Amino acid sequence: MSSAPEDRLAPDVRALVDAMTAFFPDLGGAVTDAAEARRILAAAPASPLPPPVVGSVEDRDIPGPAGAPRIPVRIYRPDPDDAPGPRPTVVFLHGGGWAICGLDSHDSTARGLCREAGAVVVSVDYRLAPESPFPAAVDDAYAALCWAADHHAALGGDADALAVAGDSAGGNLAAVVCLLARDRGGPRIALQALVYPATDAHQSTESFARNADRYFLTAAHCRWFAEQYLGPDGDRSHPHVSPLLADLGSLPPAHIVTAGCDPLCDEGLAYARALREVGVEVTESHFPGMFHGFFGFPELLDDARTALEDVAKAIVSTVSGRKNDGESGGHAG
Repeated sequence: MSSAPEDRLAPDVRALVDAMTAFFPDLGGAVTDAAEARRILAAAPASPLPPPVVGSVEDRDIPGPAGAPRIPVRIYRPDPDDAPGPRPTVVFLHGGGWAICGLDSHDSTARGLCREAGAVVVSVDYRLAPESPFPAAVDDAYAALCWAADHHAALGGDADALAVAGDSAGGNLAAVVCLLARDRGGPRIALQALVYPATDAHQSTESFARNADRYFLTAAHCRWFAEQYLGPDGDRSHPHVSPLLADLGSLPPAHIVTAGCDPLCDEGLAYARALREVGVEVTESHFPGMFHGFFGFPELLDDARTALEDVAKAIVSTVSGRKNDGESGGHAG
C-alpha cells in the first residue's frame, strides 16, 4: 500500500499501523473507562507469530511496597547453553499509559530481550491507574527493582549488571526508578534502557503536535493516559512524573530509542540531551520513519529488529564492559 504524500511513515508499515489502530480503543473519545479499554484490548486478535523461545518462564509474586499488595512478576531466563553467564538482570516495565497492558501484552518483548541479550528479565505487573494512580506504579517499580537486586544470585544474574528497561509509560517508570535509586542509596543500576519514553507530562512538544494523529498513538490517547494516572489536579511538573524536569546528575548510563512518527519523539530526544549535558553516558537509536509501538515487531520490521539489537547490545555491555561505539551510537533508521 503506497503512503500518502503527507505520510512520514516508512512505506512498508502503514498497513500495520492501520491494523493496530482498528483494534485499539478510542481512548478519550468513545472509550473513557479504563476497564472497558482493557476489555477491548483483551478481545483483540493475538499475534499469529510464535513468541521468541527462551530457557524458562516463571510466574510468581513478590513483596510490594509497605502496606501495598504483592506484585505479580514474570521471570524469563535464557537457555544456559546459549547464555552460560555471567548474565545481566533486566527489570522490565511495560508500556500502556500507566492504565492498560500487562505481563501478557509485553510477553514477546520481554522474551526478545531475554533471548537477544542473554539476560534474566523480570517483567513487572505494577498497579494500574486510575484504580491505583500516581505514585503506585512508581512504588511498585522501585520495590521490584530492590527485590531483583536482593535476589540476583537466585535469579542467576550478575550483581554488577542490573538494568532497568521499559517502553512508553514503562520507559517513564524506568527513568524514575533510576532517580529513586540514586536518591535512596541504591540499588546500583548499570543501565537504563528507555524505549520511546514519556518524560514530560506537559505534552507541549513540537512532535506532540506534529504527530497528533494518524500514527497509532494519538495526542488524545496521551491526554487520556495522563488524566488516568494523575487525576484532574495532579502535578505534571513533579520529577517522578516528568523526569525531564528532574535533577539528572549522577544517573546510570542510558540507551534511548525514539521514533520519528511518535508524539513522544521530542521528549525522548530531549531526555537524551539533558542526560548528556550533565555528564551521563548516553547512546541513542532514532528511527525517523517508525511509530510508537514499533519496538514490539522485530519479526516484521527491520527497524524494530535493529532497535532490539541495539538495546540488547547496551544490556550486554553491562557485563562485558563493552560500550556502544561512539557517543551517539545506535542507528539513524
